[in-house]
Amino acid sequence: MTQVRKAARNIEEVLDFLRDNQLLLATAESCTAGLMAGHFADVSGSGAVLEVGFVVYSPQAKMGCLGVAEQTIEDHGLTSIEVTREMALGALQRSRADIVLANTGMAESEGELDGLICFACAMRVDDEMRWTGESVRFQGDRNGVREAGALHGLLNLPLYHRRLSSGAESQRLPRLTRIRVDDACR
Repeated sequence: MTQVRKAARNIEEVLDFLRDNQLLLATAESCTAGLMAGHFADVSGSGAVLEVGFVVYSPQAKMGCLGVAEQTIEDHGLTSIEVTREMALGALQRSRADIVLANTGMAESEGELDGLICFACAMRVDDEMRWTGESVRFQGDRNGVREAGALHGLLNLPLYHRRLSSGAESQRLPRLTRIRVDDACR
């Protein structure tokens, strides 16, 4: 079986997981620039569980579309769990999604950030926002890192969901405040 076909089958399993758990997904992508949503949309039936995909490559887009605080970017840098967490929570507030998968990272860089992608997953649990995250270093060229990161995020969605549902490895935040989509990206 080819690696592409195996990945597609695994993504189908994630789609089934979302459908079985009645979850609507949103993505908030920087490093992968829409690959997660694109891979998901490649699978028949994805429209039943895919709400929206935000591609926010620039700092201005992260701040304007998802509400990432400029101070967070200044304090922690663009490739950080803190920025990714705010991306995930911002997408959760700006969509009808129940669960959000976000990432930011450096697909190619000179130095310590080379191949590093930060992931955050946020979810509504009893009208409370919870999130979990991790940083993973991938090897390869620019597009290989982006592809590996997109698949890593998607295929780990059930694991992130378990962490968030149990509350054991998640952070809790105050009640969810919805933001109108019309107010996003300003």
